[in-house]
Amino acid sequence: MQLNTIKPAAGAKHSKKRVGRGIGSGTGKTAGLGHKGQRARAGGYHKTGFEGGQMPLQRRLPKRGFVSPTRDDTAEVRLSDLDRLKADTIDILTLKEAGVVPIHALSAKVIVSGEINRKVTLHGLLASKGAKAAVEAAGGTFEMPVHTGAESAKKGKKVAARAEATARAAVRAATTAATIAEENAKAESQAEAKAVAKTKAKSESKDETKAEAKAARVEKTAPKSKAGKADAKGNKKAK
Repeated sequence: MQLNTIKPAAGAKHSKKRVGRGIGSGTGKTAGLGHKGQRARAGGYHKTGFEGGQMPLQRRLPKRGFVSPTRDDTAEVRLSDLDRLKADTIDILTLKEAGVVPIHALSAKVIVSGEINRKVTLHGLLASKGAKAAVEAAGGTFEMPVHTGAESAKKGKKVAARAEATARAAVRAATTAATIAEENAKAESQAEAKAVAKTKAKSESKDETKAEAKAARVEKTAPKSKAGKADAKGNKKAK
């Protein structure tokens, strides 16, 4: 076989349809587009599944299930893959170097497929229940990394922020309670002062009324003088 003799298989390629080449060609006058309408126009585009404004089929049908957008982040590793590796301690980097998992995988999970007959230490890898039992039966162990560094610092910052927010809320609550108590005491003192002033004014008005009544009685019961009597008689005579 030579490069200049290579050609596609028979029937794999077809000649392009030549439209608008006369009535005898079968695709002459209208070039296979039919008479008038949106599909017969230049630029008469419609998207796939368009049904003239009717609710399209892909929207009429119910939707079921869920496909995780991160499904490719975790790769699957067989027990047989672990058995053929030479390293005794296996992590995600070892699997990537050996070509067992894709280079873009963020984590790996060991599944029950094949057999493992040697002792290995799996560092930072996930495993199904059966795979974990098989690895431990072969003398292997699982090690999960201790979360330190940035994650611990982030967690510490969260705890500190939460404590600070709690302290601020407590101070705010205490201040609010003190303010409310002060306002209540002030309102009570004002109400008491108003009541005392009202009682005092009422008693003073009673005393004034009693004094006026007493003066009126004294004036009414007082005897008239002789000059006043004479004056009264003289006024009568003048009349």
